[in-house]
Amino acid sequence: MPDSKASTNVKARPTVSPQKDDKTARLKHLIKRLPNLPGVYKMLGKHGDILYVGKAKSLKNRVNSYFAKTIDHPKTRALVARIHNIETIITRSETEALLLEQNLIKEHRPPYNVVLRDDKSYLYVFISSDQPYPRLAYGRGKRNHQQGKFFGPFPSAHAAKETLLLMQKMFQMRQCTNTFFRQRKRPCLEYQIKRCRAPCVGLVSPEDYAEDVNNTIRFLKGDSGEIHTTLIDKMEAAAEDLNFEQAAFYRDQLSRLREVQAKQAVYTVKGEADVIAIASQAGMTCVNVLTVRGGRVLGGKNYFPDLDASLPIDENLSAFVMSFYFQVTDDLPSEIILSHELPDQTAVGEVLSSQFDSKVTLKTRVREHRADWLDLATLNANNALKTKLGDYLELHARFRALKDVLATVTDQTIDRIECFDISHTMGEATIASCVVCDQGGLRKRDYRQYAIHGIQGGDDYAAMRQALERRYKKHPLPDLLLIDGGKGQLNMAHEVLTELGIAGDTLLIGVAKGEGRKAGLEVLHFIDHEPLDLPMDSKALHLIMHIRDEAHRFAITAHRKKRDKRRSSSVLEAIPGLGEKRRRDLLNHFGGLQQLLGASEQELAGVKGIGSVLASTIYKVLHE
Repeated sequence: MPDSKASTNVKARPTVSPQKDDKTARLKHLIKRLPNLPGVYKMLGKHGDILYVGKAKSLKNRVNSYFAKTIDHPKTRALVARIHNIETIITRSETEALLLEQNLIKEHRPPYNVVLRDDKSYLYVFISSDQPYPRLAYGRGKRNHQQGKFFGPFPSAHAAKETLLLMQKMFQMRQCTNTFFRQRKRPCLEYQIKRCRAPCVGLVSPEDYAEDVNNTIRFLKGDSGEIHTTLIDKMEAAAEDLNFEQAAFYRDQLSRLREVQAKQAVYTVKGEADVIAIASQAGMTCVNVLTVRGGRVLGGKNYFPDLDASLPIDENLSAFVMSFYFQVTDDLPSEIILSHELPDQTAVGEVLSSQFDSKVTLKTRVREHRADWLDLATLNANNALKTKLGDYLELHARFRALKDVLATVTDQTIDRIECFDISHTMGEATIASCVVCDQGGLRKRDYRQYAIHGIQGGDDYAAMRQALERRYKKHPLPDLLLIDGGKGQLNMAHEVLTELGIAGDTLLIGVAKGEGRKAGLEVLHFIDHEPLDLPMDSKALHLIMHIRDEAHRFAITAHRKKRDKRRSSSVLEAIPGLGEKRRRDLLNHFGGLQQLLGASEQELAGVKGIGSVLASTIYKVLHE
């Protein structure tokens, strides 16, 4: 169909465009299937650019709040208007979501985010490697880190400092600097108030001090059952003695302990890895690839590869790993952490190391923060698979509804559906699109675009005829062929198939706009049957509208790209002495025709191969 936005001389589109309806319905459907779990959400724009990153205790409730009718903040309304898709990453706690949100904001700088604190605001607890008396302290940012064991980061600096004070009372490790430690001749005040055992003057043996260090490490790793039990006993004893103020103190200490001990899987001191988890159910497979660079989880992506469900899951994972690193990415980390051991794991590692000329280690049995990364990847793979299965079941329900609706028209099975649409602007840059859908969903790799030539501009019938002839001279017919248009387009399509001798091999349906050309009021036209007017809540109609709108989107995108390219080239082609290479260099230098129009004569002369004389000519042609 013509690009109505570029021309006022073509048929008007519906008051509410199919693209808008489709986007709204798609986002509502996506939000409906979000989990009530903590995590991070990314609001994406039309071209996949990240507009906003946020965290949530419940992804479903938080994301849904953006689309409430009561939203009145201008910035939020502007953001919502630009959202075309939403991606989520599930975490195990709100604390992990907070840290991952900050990682992603620093990585992508989304335009609708307030830039949060940088690395120096993260508080780390570390135990130095000094022997025989290590130091317990904290620092902000990697610049301040010393050699030793590191724990964190902790999003709550107050809770971390309070807990350090508690550890100082319980384990009495030194917190003084090395310089201060070496200069002591007698115990300091920390020893007098029983917060240090004065190793500086030899009042504690290295063996006893090492036990304190081990207990501190166990506590920081979360193995603190005895500490919790002691605090609980003290809290209950204080309450029984009616010393409620002291009981409240112990209660607050317990709360701070739980907060500071929350495991942080999304940020560690070091580590670079791709974490790959696979999940399979009901013949469908999802693979989540979690990217960790410099100790930061930078996000993940879900893939739904066409794998043989009858094969063992480890064989499918092996096939995915090879395809992913040979076809999708050119970045190989030092580690690949896998949810399942590959049957040919050693061979895969050798091949990848040879291909990328970089040593890589494949691991399946991991501990500590690597196990946390694998848990995150597995959690996201299982959730994405669950969501996809819901969509899969809904798609099958729509196909069943379509079969029931068409039972009086045909008795053949409806599996593969193809749909055609035409797009142009007053006959300029005419493009025909063909999209494909089956019971597995939209098959984008089977989509085709046809540049239409040799017809009178604006002749949609001739354009459709050419597209159908080019398509079905080489490809088999689908079970159902949808034509975006009314009875006239449908008859023309039937005529083409008859000339090709294949008219009886498929069911033809013309999808015409109904009253007011509003979405949801479509009328289905047939060759030998009466038109069918389906109700707006019909699942069969929803399937047809979805495929028709996808065909329109695919056609209009290609048309606009072709039209804009032609227009940007045609103006420059009229300039004498400006060949194809120089035209391309100009457009590449300025980023497009609009930017070129805003350039001064001096800026034009600065482009390689242009010069002042030619720059003057270009400027005059463009502006005079």
